[in-house]
This record gives sequence, C-alpha cells and structure tokens, in this order.
Amino acid sequence: MTMTKRYTRLIDRYRERLPLAPNTPAICLGEGNTPLIQLHNMAADVGFDGALYVKYEGLNPTGSFKDRGMTVAVTQAVAEGAKAIICASTGNTSASAAAYAARAGITAFVLIPDGKIAMGKLAQAMIQGARIIQFQGNFDDGMRLVREIAETVPVAIVNSINPYRLHGQKTAAFEIAEQLGQAPDYHCLPVGNAGNISAYWMGYTELHDSGDCAQRPKMHGYQASGSAPFLRGAAVAEPETVATAIRIGNPQSWDLAWAAHDESGGHFAELDDSAILAAQKRLAEREGIFCEPASAASVAGALRDIEAGRIANDSTVVCTLTGHGLKDPDMAIEQGGGVTAIETIAADRTAITRVIEAAL
Repeated sequence: MTMTKRYTRLIDRYRERLPLAPNTPAICLGEGNTPLIQLHNMAADVGFDGALYVKYEGLNPTGSFKDRGMTVAVTQAVAEGAKAIICASTGNTSASAAAYAARAGITAFVLIPDGKIAMGKLAQAMIQGARIIQFQGNFDDGMRLVREIAETVPVAIVNSINPYRLHGQKTAAFEIAEQLGQAPDYHCLPVGNAGNISAYWMGYTELHDSGDCAQRPKMHGYQASGSAPFLRGAAVAEPETVATAIRIGNPQSWDLAWAAHDESGGHFAELDDSAILAAQKRLAEREGIFCEPASAASVAGALRDIEAGRIANDSTVVCTLTGHGLKDPDMAIEQGGGVTAIETIAADRTAITRVIEAAL
C-alpha cells in the first residue's frame, strides 16, 4: 500500500515557498493543517446558494493563526543566533511567541497593554515562561516601544513587521487552495494589525503567479467600529472594542492590506461589537464552532455582504477564524448570561427530568 507523506511541521511542508535556508532546523509545534469547515446551517439561514466555509485557525497549537508565522519567525531568529525575542501584543502573539521561544530554549519578552488582554491569552504566556511587561498604553504604544528597544537591545522582533511572520501566515492560503482544489471567490478576515490579510493575499498571489491557481479571491476585511482606522482614513488614537485581538488603531501592515484590497477588488467595512458578538454566538449555536470574538467579525461581515449583494449568491466564500473561543472565556460566559444564569437544583431524578422535558 502506498502511503501519502503527512507533514507534521508547516516548514517542512512548504519549505520551498519560504525564505529559509534549505537546512535550517525548524522550531515547530505541529502547526498548520487546520480544517476547512462548511457552514451549511448559517448559509441556509441567509438563503445563500454558494459554499460558505471557515478556516478554523483556532486549532493551531496555541489556539490561533499566529503559530503559522511564529514558527518561521522564530526559526529564522534562532538561525541568526538570537537568544531572545520580543513582541507587543493584545494576546495571541504573546501566547504564540512564548510557546515557540520555550520550544527553542530562548527567552520571550512580551509587552502587553494594561488591562487590555483576555485572560485565556495571558495565562498561556505566563505558564510558558515569557517575561511579561505590562505597560500603561495601548497596542500601538507597545509597537513603538518594541521598535525602539530593538534598536539597542539584542532581541528579535516577532510582530508581523517581521517579514518571516507574513511568509508563515501565507501558508493558510496554500492549504485552502489545496482543500478546495482552487482559490475561493471571496476571502473574509478580521483586520487588526492587518498582517493576516496581507499574508493571505501574498499566498494567493504566489499560487496564481506560479500557475497553481487560476484565480485570486476578492479580499474582504472587517474592523470593529471602535477600532476602524481603515474606515476613518487615519489612525485611531484610543481604539475600543470587545474584540481584543483587533483592538488596534494604527495597523503596521496598512499599505500591504490596502494593496490586497485594491488589487483584489475587495471591500473593507466596520462592525459594531453587538454584531461581532452575535456572530460568535450564532457560530457556536448553529454550527458548533467556538471562536474568539475577533474571529467572528469575518463571519458577521461575510453574512452581511451576502445579504447586501456584495458577495455573489452562488460563490465560494472562506472566512478565517483567527482564534479559539477559549482565548476569551469570560466573554463567552457573559454572552450566556453569566454564571449566575446557571440554575442549581436538587440531585433528584424527577426535578432534573422536569427541566429536560420543559426544554424539549
């Protein structure tokens, strides 16, 4: 029987398409190869006749898409002799950087805004041994500090301004094309620092230019209304949203993201927090998929664009879910009414049966 080789390391699978030296040892945790799941129920809810999918990046090792870029960035940093890495983060980057630094045996320094990080993400960075520096300010202040520090201190920046991060993240586009047999007609993403939408476009463009895909998708990006610099036409000084992963007022990949928008004939829009949270809950209740709030922006935006006719009704649409719902459990519990909404009754068969029958 012929066995198909199954790669457990993203770098090994796509090494020829990555800017790494051929024999560079990979720092990996088995990232990539995440599922592409069709949303039959939610598509039917809006009368969509095409195919609506989510790329569930929350099933990467640390629970977010950041692992794709981090494996490549840390691999290159170690190859260059780095003994420490640094990042500013609203959560997912810090968790991923901490994990890959631990794997490599080097130190991770993570700068987080005071009170602006979900507990699920902070817990990961802490248990994985990162040196956490909490500062008064927002993510954009953190990025400024990281750049300044790296000028004089021997630490490698692993935010998405590091080009190796984007090269790692572009591999999700490769996987989607492999899973579908082609690129989708539309690709929808939440937009915070804007590195991910830039990376996907890079990946689709490479596939198209090499002749591996006949088309490239239209790129649709969604920002939270309180943190929507693309829709305001300028940086937002004090971004605010419950979707902490996209609470960024001055995206570092601004120009690359707009290039993806313009070259693809794409669309940028904003969503208020209520729409984002409603989509998170609908995904869980209608499809059994639990993502963090920021992830749900891609689905909320896609559904709105379908209903508005901005997405053709017979098309193939992929939405990226950037992180797992357990990244921000407090928000999920709050959406369910809080722990006080859970009724406690006696350990009695009749009483429990009565509750079940009332719900059927």
